[in-house]
Amino acid sequence: MADLFSDAWMKGYMEEWNKEPDVADALAKIDFSSKIAYGFKDEDKPKGLLVVEKGKATVAGAYNGEEVNWDLRATEENWQKWVDKGLGMAGLGAASMSGKLKFKTGDYKAMIKDPRMAGPFVKSFTVMGRVKA
Repeated sequence: MADLFSDAWMKGYMEEWNKEPDVADALAKIDFSSKIAYGFKDEDKPKGLLVVEKGKATVAGAYNGEEVNWDLRATEENWQKWVDKGLGMAGLGAASMSGKLKFKTGDYKAMIKDPRMAGPFVKSFTVMGRVKA
């Protein structure tokens, strides 16, 4: 497997994102478009970028300084745990409250209160586990 959030890994994530109706189709229904960065807590910049337009991932790769709507950070150990096992709604709440999952950019509270966004967000962690870059 390619390194987590590397250019190759992000391209694999984009493919899996678009194959998952509980993510891509669900977000298309609400015209969700966003630039989402992923990275590690102890680093200045995120590693990977996923651009979503009307639910579908259209661009993926290494982060290159783009402005983002969401910047998600965790330790490599926690990311790997969530990639391996997924993350449910209760786990998401616990991870956010404990600081294991940090939203450097983005409104976690607004997202989690909207089931049309929260469900696909949680499912996106399961999708990460399908990446075989």
